[in-house]
Order: sequence, then structure tokens, then C-alpha cells
Amino acid sequence: MISGERFSVVYRLLGDEKEAHRKAWDICLEQTVEFPEELVPAGMIRDEIVGRIEDFKPVSECAYEATISYAVETTANEFTQLLNVVFGNISIKPGYRVERLEMPDSLLCQYRGPRFGREGLREFLGVKNRPLLFTALKPMGLNPGQLADMAYKCALGGIDMIKDDHGLTDQIFASFDERVYRCVEAVEKANSKTGRRCIYIPNITAPADKILMRAKTAKELGAKGLIVSPAITGMDIMRILANDDQLALPIFSHPAFQGSYVTSQDNGISHFALFGQITRLAGADAVIYPNFGGRFSFSRVECEAIARGTSVDMDRIKKIFPSPGGGISLDRIEELLEVYGKEVVFLVGGGLFKHGTDLIENCRYFSQMVSKF
Repeated sequence: MISGERFSVVYRLLGDEKEAHRKAWDICLEQTVEFPEELVPAGMIRDEIVGRIEDFKPVSECAYEATISYAVETTANEFTQLLNVVFGNISIKPGYRVERLEMPDSLLCQYRGPRFGREGLREFLGVKNRPLLFTALKPMGLNPGQLADMAYKCALGGIDMIKDDHGLTDQIFASFDERVYRCVEAVEKANSKTGRRCIYIPNITAPADKILMRAKTAKELGAKGLIVSPAITGMDIMRILANDDQLALPIFSHPAFQGSYVTSQDNGISHFALFGQITRLAGADAVIYPNFGGRFSFSRVECEAIARGTSVDMDRIKKIFPSPGGGISLDRIEELLEVYGKEVVFLVGGGLFKHGTDLIENCRYFSQMVSKF
């Protein structure tokens, strides 16, 4: 039976008032019954299943914002179907953009969300108040020994988390099993000297039939976290990994293949909704994205929207860490502290190498900078 509970999606629709309103009604039908309006059966289907326009207002001379509600039952309590209702067929049409989700507790309670979240990840790493430090092993082409040596130096220098670059999978020059084994060993060796809890996070983005196997192998070899690119593997794969009690590891979301979702103001999904709300529902404990002022096009406003999306109230769904990266240099850290505050994971890769010739000292300098906050 239909409960009467509904959730809403706020869409930005391109066009004048008449065109935008037509698009809003198009969403109501296309995202639910996908049926000619005149043929929609009267009664429950027309009254409850078809989407409803709850609010409609201009946001510029050529765009309107429409709030459209859906019966919670249309999602079947499945994350995949939730995404389908939010932005299925209309994602193929120009001039439609998802701005944010508004979900009642009755729907949010169907999702576990992040296992750790901000507070849990801090406890896991033993870091209470300052921003967290993150780096990536690169460039592609190094062998496991070289990558492990780099991981050891970064851990010794005070980095909290060391991940595979997202392009490292199971290549002949750095096979997955050997790379994970060697890097875990190197980080633990450094921890034994520093007394810290630095963790190594392998990339498990892989063909669907290999992802869970790699995740389990990583756990068995001692990895303390996992990184995945959900736009390549599927968002629900990340949810499955986060929910797996046998793994029980922090999950980090990488933005590879997500760019076209957010790079248009008129199409796709907002930074707030994709990197914030949806990523939290999918179970990531931190979301990586390109910071403003680096080698990508995200603006400061867009990055601030991501940070808000990682912490906006979603009932029992934990807050997660925003993790800006993509060309951050160490001389920008103080500026970025003013933007993000302490609830951030700074991902610095190439910038650690550019700062000087001694990687360990570069990492120590990075650590000292954020420790002053």
C-alpha cells in the first residue's frame, strides 16, 4: 500500500516560465510512469505514483527551480532505483539539472551510509582536531618496491593516509597483490618508528567480478582502507563495500568518470548533490574531488557546495570528509584552511614532490603547517 510518505528532488530547469514548467511536468511523468499523460490510470497511479510539482520559482532570467515529490514506494527501498527515480531518463535530456535531495527519515533509514564518517575516521587514525593529511602513490609505471619506498617515506614524514593513485590497478609493472603487500609492510614499518596510525589505501576499482575479491585480498594483506571510483564501478558497488561487515574498512570515493555529471550549470547533477548527498548515501567516508585553483575547473563556490553537502543534516547518515585535491601546492594550505576549516582531508600528491628534494622533510613540513591550525 502507498503510505503517503514522499521525498523531493529540487531541479534546475532551463527556459522561460512556460518551457521550464513543461519540463517540470515532463519530469513528473518521465521519472515515474513513463506514460502518455492522457492514458495514466485514474486513482492511485495518477494521484500517488506520478510525481508532483510542489514548488516552482525563477532563479534567473532563463532558469527555474522546481521541487518535485515522489512516493517513497517508487524507490523499492533500493539505492539503484532511488537514483533512477531522481535522474533516470531525464538525464538524457538537455536543460535538466539535479540541485539537491530532500529525503524524509522514513526513506533515509533504509540506508546505512558511511560506516565511519568524520568522527569514526578520526578515531580510526587517532587524529582528534586538525585536518587530515592524504597523499597518492604516483606516477604510474613504478614497481612495487619503488611505491613501497615512497609510502614508507610519506608515513615517516607524518602523512595520515597514503592511497594508490586511481590509475593503479593490476598492471604488469605493479601487480595488485605484491603492491598491497609491500606498501602495507612499508607503512607498518614507519608506524613502528613514529607511533602513528598511518594507513595505506589500495585502489580496488576493477571489473565487477573482481572488485569484492580485491577488497578481501587487500583486507587480508593488512590494508586499512579502500578507494574506489564509483562512476566506473557503479555507485551501488561502493554501498555494498561500505556495508560489508567482514571488510569493515573506511571507503574513499574517487571522482574519475564523474566530471561530465557536474561540469555544466544547465545539465547533470550539482556538486552538492553528487559529491555530498549521494556519495554519503552510497557509504563513502570521504569524497575526493578537484579543488579550485588547481589543474581542474571547479570553482571555489562549487567546492564550498561540496563541503556543505558532506555535512548537511541527513538524519542518521553520518557526515563525511571533503577531500580536495587535483594540484594543491603546499603554499596554498593556509588559504585553504580558511575555506574548509579543520573538517577536511587535504590530498596533496605532486605538490609534495615539488616542494623540495627530500620527500620525508616535505611531508613533515606539510604536517607542521596543519598542526598549527
